[in-house]
Amino acid sequence: MKQAELERRLESVLREHDDGSDASHDVHHARRVLINAREIAGREGAGDLRLLTAAAYLHDLVNLPKDSPQRAQASQLSAEAAAPILHELGFDDAEISAIQHIIIAHSFSANVMPATPEAKILQDADRMEALGALGIARTFYVAGKLESGLFDGDDPFAANRTPDDKRFAIDHFKVKLLGLAGTMQTAAGRELATERTASMRRYLDELAREIGADNLW
Repeated sequence: MKQAELERRLESVLREHDDGSDASHDVHHARRVLINAREIAGREGAGDLRLLTAAAYLHDLVNLPKDSPQRAQASQLSAEAAAPILHELGFDDAEISAIQHIIIAHSFSANVMPATPEAKILQDADRMEALGALGIARTFYVAGKLESGLFDGDDPFAANRTPDDKRFAIDHFKVKLLGLAGTMQTAAGRELATERTASMRRYLDELAREIGADNLW
């Protein structure tokens, strides 16, 4: 099957499974992850595009809310749900097993180390979505869905408290986002993530200036 046809059929599958409740994990997210994966793979000179394409489109096949007690199992559930779809698309058993590992290992919550070049690339490609201008937009989108506050008006940069990203959107930068570049599995991923993190730091500097605070992060 040619690449364009594979992508078309995978998009069709994903749209069938998407209930429209989470715009941060829709088909457009899958497309962006694939774009990121292609760029990282190209820079690294590694990775099977066919496997990466399947994993990019199916990695959030079972999408659970951020505050779900089963959140850590979402990637495992997605990998299991992907198997019959991949079989129908003509992938053999070895390829399906490889794609399932890529899907399982992509998740921050699952805490599974990626063991293949494709798994490392896909994990980095997905984490790129949390960084840069897009990462800022997604942070506030998710905070709105979880009904979190924007920031602690009395102590926005947690000078005298422990950052709590369940209560305040801005705290998520300190709790997770500003450290993501250091978790990237590939050199290309780290380079791209560092660039996007710099833009987030500039945003925090501007926010601090506007609200008359000091950016401590």
